[in-house]
Amino acid sequence: MTTENFHASVQYGDFKGTAQADGHNRVDFRVHLTQLGLIKDGEFLVGIEAWSGEVTKQPSDKAFQVTALLAKPGDHDSVKAAVDTGKPLPVRRVKLEMPPDVFFGLFKRFSISLSSHGMIDGKEITYDE
Repeated sequence: MTTENFHASVQYGDFKGTAQADGHNRVDFRVHLTQLGLIKDGEFLVGIEAWSGEVTKQPSDKAFQVTALLAKPGDHDSVKAAVDTGKPLPVRRVKLEMPPDVFFGLFKRFSISLSSHGMIDGKEITYDE
């Protein structure tokens, strides 16, 4: 069994930041996993990691390497209580490849904010229009 910290990382970390997404009302990530037969009864989708390897041409249509993190028991409150104990959360990792348009299509809205080495992450900025 391996224990690790859940966070984004790349080789050099030239840009760091945050991401947020709104689930889709119709086919969201959990539904997509269910349709593919990748999520088991009683599992809760607690995390998603998406990674894009080295891009060698512009524009890139290279598939994302996606990992879904699934926890039991399969409801928000039970998983939150397990996280709140401070102990590592046991999860099952499911890996798949997805084209960028399929990945982003599973969310209603998606926002990524990156700054040089995380310099302004969470900081106030001022700018002229």
